[in-house]
This record gives sequence, C-alpha cells and structure tokens, in this order.
Amino acid sequence: MTGRLLVRGMLVGLLAGILAFGFAKIFGEPQVDRAIAFEEGMAHMHGDAEEPELVSREVQSTFGLLTGVVAYSVSLGGIFALVFAYSLGRIGKVGPRGLSALLALAAFVVLILVPEIKYPANPPSVGNPDTIGLRTQVFFMMLLVSVVAAVIAVNAARKVIATSGVWAGAIAGVALYLVIMAVAGALFPTINEVPANFSADVLWKFRTSSLGIQLVLWTTVGLVFGPVAERLLQPKARFAHA
Repeated sequence: MTGRLLVRGMLVGLLAGILAFGFAKIFGEPQVDRAIAFEEGMAHMHGDAEEPELVSREVQSTFGLLTGVVAYSVSLGGIFALVFAYSLGRIGKVGPRGLSALLALAAFVVLILVPEIKYPANPPSVGNPDTIGLRTQVFFMMLLVSVVAAVIAVNAARKVIATSGVWAGAIAGVALYLVIMAVAGALFPTINEVPANFSADVLWKFRTSSLGIQLVLWTTVGLVFGPVAERLLQPKARFAHA
C-alpha cells in the first residue's frame, strides 16, 4: 500500500510542479530578468568585464526552470506520500482528505513560511558572493530549528489533548512553536545585503512570487493527494456510493 501511495504522491507532485512552473514563468521570471539587468548595469558602470554565459538565459528560464521545479516537486510528492502513510491513523479521526490538507499546511508553514520570514529569498545581484556559505548555513539552521520546534510542539500538544481536549492542545502546540521560533529569530544573525539602489518593487515582487511558487506546490499536493489517496484506501466505500 505504501508503494502505491508513493507512486501517486510522485504523480501529484508532477502535477504540482507543472502548475508551479507556470506560476514561476508568469510571475517570477520577469523579476529575475529585472534583477539581472540591474546587475549588468552595475557591472557596466564599474567597468567590470562581462562574464561568459555558460547556460543561456533562454534555457535557464524555460527548460532549466521546468526541469528543476518538476524534479523538486516529484521528490516532494514522494516524501509527502511517505509522511502521509506514516501519519494515517495517528492523528485523531482525520480522513485522508483532511490529513493531506493538514500535513501540507503544516509543511508549508514549518519548512517554507517561517524560515523565509527570517531569511527571505533574494533575486540575482542581491547578496555578497563571499558570504554565500554563511547565508546558506544560517538558513538551513533556521530550517532545522523550525522542524525541531514543530516536533516539540506536536508532542506537547498531544499531552495537552490527552488531558484538556483538542482545542487546548492545538492552541498550546501552536503557541509553543511560535515562542521557540520567535526566540530563534531573535538569536540568529540578521543578514541584509540588498544594495541601497536596488528596486524595492522588484525585491518585493520577487520574494512574493518565490513564496507563491511554494504555495502553489503545497496547495496542489495537499488538496489533490487527499482524494487520490482516499480512492486507493477506501475503494469499497467508493463503490457503495456509486
């Protein structure tokens, strides 16, 4: 059964990747082009030699983008299916559709939204190449803290649920997670390497489109995988209603 869920999760991930590619192409790529134009303008102003283009911009924004997004989303769909299979029957009386939506929402918040609040995505030309190692390290450390905080919060919520009910447990878990991440956000270093003359409009649109790509991915996976898994897990109930 887990193997069949895995295959379906990867297919759902493929669909999510195609939709995310369309979103990225429409909303994200124009901001990347503007950021690259800014970088080229700054280089020309300082008399820097133009670097050779190993992969053309046209390939990057079409086939390269599609390949990267689809590979990521198919892997995401497979991992999501495995987590779904493990969680099934362990989170109260939640059906496949509800569990899928709940897991997708939790994953989006824990893996994407909260870490990016502290360290948002930056377009090309933003960031010092000498600090890329540091920026990568602190981002993944924040991601790790977010995952650990979520695990701690879930365990605490389950204990509260056992004594005080679902609502009290849910509120306690969310509050604990937010407290841990607020402390981590205050302790982790702030990195702001956006050039003073970089367009605030381009920066904002790039960051929102980057977040939008992830939102499209996780929303598609959460809403589509549930019905797909339900048909696999409850075939008798489906035929009974036919």
